Amino acid sequence: MAQLFVVHPANPQLRLLRQAAQMIEHGGVAAVPTDSCYALVCRLDDKAAADRVRRIRGVDERHHLTLLCRDLSEIANYAKLDNVQYRMIRAVTPGPYTFILEATREVPRRLSHPSRKTIGIRVPDHPVAQGLLDVLGQPLISTTLLLPGDELPRTDAGEIRELLEHDVDLVIDSGDAGIEPTTVIDLSGREAVLVRRGRGPVEALGLSG
Repeated sequence: MAQLFVVHPANPQLRLLRQAAQMIEHGGVAAVPTDSCYALVCRLDDKAAADRVRRIRGVDERHHLTLLCRDLSEIANYAKLDNVQYRMIRAVTPGPYTFILEATREVPRRLSHPSRKTIGIRVPDHPVAQGLLDVLGQPLISTTLLLPGDELPRTDAGEIRELLEHDVDLVIDSGDAGIEPTTVIDLSGREAVLVRRGRGPVEALGLSG
């Protein structure tokens, strides 16, 4: 059965974050709160865990998984950025935005889009997600916790644990994370393209939805 950690939303207990990180480092899949919905996460270089995440979501290899990063400097390790892209991302980071960018060689090939060689990357603005990333010291593979057949993401940790008790190893409960997903912006081409309008406003990016 999946474990349930009740974590303070503003001041997450370091002891629990360390336990969560240890579970992820040993192949675990976790449901964690972000500033835009709950997300399924696992270790970056864990193929078996990433396959479990895809299976839970009911998606194939063409569905972009997202890297949760601690900051802009970490993004640069995994995605190719020019000055314009960097300034655009910096204007709204951290926050509820996912940017699709050309992946670097640091990204395992199985995680990037098979035909476009792109990867979704974001920096969450949530103390629990940021605390977990800090303890791990590396990005997490993530995807919105939207289950097959559902129209909206799940947001109640107790319900998530009940539904996924045999599919995930851990659920971190820090309260309602909302049901509005990230705003997705494709920066892999010549111009920025708004793929999905979500929680993050696009006005600061000069885009219209």
